[in-house]
Amino acid sequence: MGDDRVKNEAMEMISSFQVLPKLVVFDLDYTLWPFYWKARHVQLRQEKEAIDAMISSIKAEIPRLRITERCPLLLSDCLSKNSMPSLFPHAKDILYALKDRGVDIAIASRSPTPDIANDFLEKLGIKSMFVAQEIFSSWTHKTDHFQKIKQRTGVQYNEMLFFDDENRNIEAVSKMGVTSILVDDGVDLGALRQGLSKFSQNRSLLEKNKQRWRIFSQKSTSSEKDQ
Repeated sequence: MGDDRVKNEAMEMISSFQVLPKLVVFDLDYTLWPFYWKARHVQLRQEKEAIDAMISSIKAEIPRLRITERCPLLLSDCLSKNSMPSLFPHAKDILYALKDRGVDIAIASRSPTPDIANDFLEKLGIKSMFVAQEIFSSWTHKTDHFQKIKQRTGVQYNEMLFFDDENRNIEAVSKMGVTSILVDDGVDLGALRQGLSKFSQNRSLLEKNKQRWRIFSQKSTSSEKDQ
């Protein structure tokens, strides 16, 4: 799996919260793993090939011009289908800790290449861990993904916790009632603690609001009877 220290710490952390989400949902790119496979990968390669072709043309037309370096385009964070993927250092142990504590996990990814994403999940040996895997391109900033996850699992939005690296997704999904956490450099123990804390606070606030509504309803009923 990984570093038992990380898993043990994650399990202790989870156990320290009295209220837990029924489902934790993860984005893939730059949340569970430190790369992406999207249309941009193809675009960057096409741009690189075009620049290389232009340089070759210049060198052919102007033999005296000395060009020794190919134009660098940063593709280190893009993986091809045949690459061996990896997760962020804490990610796998966090997944196992959640499962061991009885918390279900799911995926919500806007990748337009679900076949490659699923292949990576298989290579990593974690595909079977997720109760729902919604991986498809969408302009809705993942609200479609969460509607499908809710339909598939029966878990209400306010019983979910979500991790993603894009603020637009966080904002859209938060409006649905999902506790959502923005990650800067992948999911780690710090992000997990922040998420569980925020979820606990949100649930506590929800229960307080329900209690206030019950008290208000009882007072309204009593007033009507008195009249």
